[in-house]
Amino acid sequence: MEALDALLNRVSVPRLTDPAPNDAQREALFQAALRAPDHGQLRPWRFLTIEGPARERLGELFASAVQKRGDASEAALSKARAMPLRAPLLIVVIARLHKQHPKVPVLEQQLAAGCAAHGILIAAHAQGVGAVWRTGDLAFDAHVHAGLGLADNEELLGFLYVGTPLTEPRTAPVLATADFVSAWGD
Repeated sequence: MEALDALLNRVSVPRLTDPAPNDAQREALFQAALRAPDHGQLRPWRFLTIEGPARERLGELFASAVQKRGDASEAALSKARAMPLRAPLLIVVIARLHKQHPKVPVLEQQLAAGCAAHGILIAAHAQGVGAVWRTGDLAFDAHVHAGLGLADNEELLGFLYVGTPLTEPRTAPVLATADFVSAWGD
C-alpha cells in the first residue's frame, strides 16, 4: 500500500477477531512507531503488548479498578472484564516522560508518544490489520497504572486494540480541508 493511501484512508476498526498480527507484521508496527517525530531523540514512549490469557488478567485489573471506585454492580464488573477481550492483541501506549528536560517540554514528549501510536495505526492499516485507539476512564486510573507497572514519570495514553477486521472497514469520510486550514495574516 502506498504511504499516502494509508494516510488518507485509515479508519478505526472496532470489531476485531483472531488472528492477531504475526511477528513480521508486529515488527513493522513497532518500527513505524519508532519513526515518530522526536525532538532531542528522547524516545519518550514504550509499549506493552497484552494477548492470550493476559487479556483476562487485564480484565480483572479493570474490574478491580471499577470496584475500588465503588461500582460493584455485576454489570459494571462484567463490562470491565470483557473490555480487553474485544481484540486478540492490545498495545498499551505509554509516554515515558523526561519531566525536567531543558529543551523538550512534557507536552512535546506526550505528542511524540501519540505520534508513535499513530504510526502503529497507520502501519496496521497498510498491512490490512484492523486497529482502534481506545481510552476511557480506566486508561487514566491510578490503580490500572500501578497494575501495569507504570513508573512515576510515565503516563498511559491509550490502548490500541489490534486484530483481524470482522467486517470490511468503513470508507474514510472526505472532509473539506478549508474547514480546518486558513492563512494567517490575510
